Amino acid sequence: QVQLVESGGGLVQPGGSLRLSCVGSGNIGSVYGMGWYRQAPGKERELVARITTGGSIRYEESVLDRFTISSDNAEKTVYLQMTNLKPEDSAVYYCNYATVYNLNRFVYWGQGTQVTVSS
Repeated sequence: QVQLVESGGGLVQPGGSLRLSCVGSGNIGSVYGMGWYRQAPGKERELVARITTGGSIRYEESVLDRFTISSDNAEKTVYLQMTNLKPEDSAVYYCNYATVYNLNRFVYWGQGTQVTVSS
């Protein structure tokens, strides 16, 4: 019943910007962490950024000072504002929610949104 739906991906030129959104719905429980991951062809999925409901934020080194993660906890939504995009940022981006529901912990994933950075 839980769904995470990403949007905002697309084709952008180097140096451009995109804003990714991920909206959760269903009996998602109490969210204590939200994150963005990405996976390029032939590579493992890697953490891009993560934010907790307490406001703690972590970024992967290569996106530091270029990407900004934010959330709207009431709307169960997480955003990733990406600026100064580089070709090496091209990947499928996935959102991830860590939740507690009926005293059990769960991890949910979106289906991904493609980001392509190319001139």
